[in-house]
Amino acid sequence: MKKSDFKNKKVAVMGIGLHGGGVATVRFFAAAGAKVVATDMKTEKELEPSLEKLKDLKNVTYVLGQHRMENFENVDLVVKGPAIPWSSKHVQAALKKKIPVEMDSSLFFKLCKLPIIGITGTKGKTTTATLIAEILKTAGKKVFTAGIGQKAVLSVLKEIGEEKNGAVVFELSSWRLSALGRSGLSPHISVITNIHRDHLNYYGTMEKYIADKKHIFANQKADDYVILNHDNEASRELAKEAKSQVVFFSNAKIDCANCTFIEGGKIIFRSNSEREEICDLNDIKLRGGHNIGNILAAVAATSAFGIVPEKIREAVKNFKGVPHRLEFVREIDGVKFYNDTTATMPDAAIAGVNSFSKPVILIAGGADKNLEFEDFAKVISEKVKKVILLKGEATEKIKSKLTLEPGSRVKIDSEFDSMEKAVVRAKNISGPEDVVLLSPGAASFGLFLNEFDRGEKFREAIQKLK
Repeated sequence: MKKSDFKNKKVAVMGIGLHGGGVATVRFFAAAGAKVVATDMKTEKELEPSLEKLKDLKNVTYVLGQHRMENFENVDLVVKGPAIPWSSKHVQAALKKKIPVEMDSSLFFKLCKLPIIGITGTKGKTTTATLIAEILKTAGKKVFTAGIGQKAVLSVLKEIGEEKNGAVVFELSSWRLSALGRSGLSPHISVITNIHRDHLNYYGTMEKYIADKKHIFANQKADDYVILNHDNEASRELAKEAKSQVVFFSNAKIDCANCTFIEGGKIIFRSNSEREEICDLNDIKLRGGHNIGNILAAVAATSAFGIVPEKIREAVKNFKGVPHRLEFVREIDGVKFYNDTTATMPDAAIAGVNSFSKPVILIAGGADKNLEFEDFAKVISEKVKKVILLKGEATEKIKSKLTLEPGSRVKIDSEFDSMEKAVVRAKNISGPEDVVLLSPGAASFGLFLNEFDRGEKFREAIQKLK
């Protein structure tokens, strides 16, 4: 597939959105000379920030506040947004008419000529992907990143241009993987950091969630690699289905031909009979015990890619993490503020709380993804000094579970519908040596545009404190 293939084609872009991906998709097809219909259920007023970025384009027709069936049945191609289900009646209408339906991820894979390292998992995707990119850069490789944070996917193709010697590090959600599965595509190197209960509001069952995750390696060949978490049962079991070369990583010593593990406080990489010490755990700057698994995954992936241990070691030692993930924001009067907004599920928030030995004042709660909060309530009961809650359905679940934990109900200090109010309250009840941690354990929709907006609001509120 080439970009020029879309010239004069009728392309329906389903979902303009407010996060940049839809805008990038519209711009991509407009630049390719396609006749674009951009359609979204949101109104013109709601989409104003995105439409402003598209106002210079001439060959785009907008259908807003609705989807018209004709725009899915009388076109050459439909490109849907990640969150739109394949079961959508409009998507199904296009498929019934044999009209191809793509996503930005499948288009990217078809158009990109560089090798791709793909990263998925319930937790740790962004940290792992970012470290992989840093290791490749340290080794002198030309690196392009896609899918990390809110960076639009198709705009990366313009960055790559005619580059032939680089590599792409692509963070892949289960939604984007669904499109790869339908197109029979997988990366050269695939990483699954772990698999836990998540997005059940979308999938309904874990089986369906895992089915999409498996697309990351399902179409690999014998000379490709899949990196799997040996300590995570759901991930470990996937090795049985791999057609490619399996590389495990583990927090403990494991006995396998190709693996990365910890032994004697050191990260070790083993490839058949070769054994290399990468670094001492004491040399790692990244906060949080759960991040060791992310480092191990990155070491395994880049070793499989052929990066020498010296360069991996250098990058790992210098890596300090990524924004919004246990990110230190500011210290005021001995109180340290940390932003862990991307902890959108209970297990991730538990890991965030467990990263601190000092008293934690926790800001948590929000929208529900049909998850369970018993373990989170237990950790709050045992390790959190006070919890400040953000309104939402998940918050109601947290409160109900806390009532079952002896004495833990008294740990709920207050509940707010504003991040600024929550931060001010956290500062007022904190003292020297305390940690104020935003680690919600829940989704952000309702009060915020997304988890990154939630993190930005947290940062802004902290900067206003005196």
